[in-house]
Amino acid sequence: LVSALLHLLTWSQRQRLDSALPTHYTVPTGSRLPIRYYADKPPALAVRIQEMYGEASNPAVAEGRVPLVLELLSPAQRPLQITRDLAAFWRGAWPEVQKEMKGRYPRHPWPDDPASALPTKRTKKYSPQG
Repeated sequence: LVSALLHLLTWSQRQRLDSALPTHYTVPTGSRLPIRYYADKPPALAVRIQEMYGEASNPAVAEGRVPLVLELLSPAQRPLQITRDLAAFWRGAWPEVQKEMKGRYPRHPWPDDPASALPTKRTKKYSPQG
């Protein structure tokens, strides 16, 4: 059904739709993750929390009008926090999450200022030089 509906759009309409309501979001590490859209809830993005380091504000769709619900995951892909306001999370609940996660996942980085830290998919022990 989606395919049939998309064929009814002109090329410029399709471009505008893809721009306003993308199927994927590229997080600071460069990973291209799928956005889940719902009829009765805001769109959501599940992402490991370390991959969002360096992102100061919440990503949004619909030309910036609809913030994504971020399902921030632990290194084990378990939900740590669900938010539509990443900046408020970094300022507010982050220190408590950071403290708990440092103990549970000591090999992963847990910076004091995640909004300006480098995003990563790796543990602290990983060295790109070899």
